[in-house]
Amino acid sequence: MNRLEKRLREILGELPPAQAEQLLEFAEFLLSRHASPAPEIAEPLDIPRPSEESVVRAIKRLRETYPMLDPAKLLNETSMLMSQHVTQGRGSVEVIDELEVLFRRHYEKRTDPES
Repeated sequence: MNRLEKRLREILGELPPAQAEQLLEFAEFLLSRHASPAPEIAEPLDIPRPSEESVVRAIKRLRETYPMLDPAKLLNETSMLMSQHVTQGRGSVEVIDELEVLFRRHYEKRTDPES
């Protein structure tokens, strides 16, 4: 959490409920006036999975398949799977299967208005 977010949370926690509601309304007003329209989320590209593929190449393919995803948000989980493959000898097919699920889950989370 950055300094601004932290301070806003502190202020919100100290305000009486009615004023906290006013702060929220004002923030939503500012957002409506200054925010960019939400970009439309594209469908994943249809890049087929080769019959034989390295884990590194699979990650590159999945990043190309899901260009709308922020790679930084996938970094921790992707690195963990890559590490399991390299240091623990986990099979590449199994790791790639999990990477496929990981990228799909992040895409679905982004496109689901309920999440």
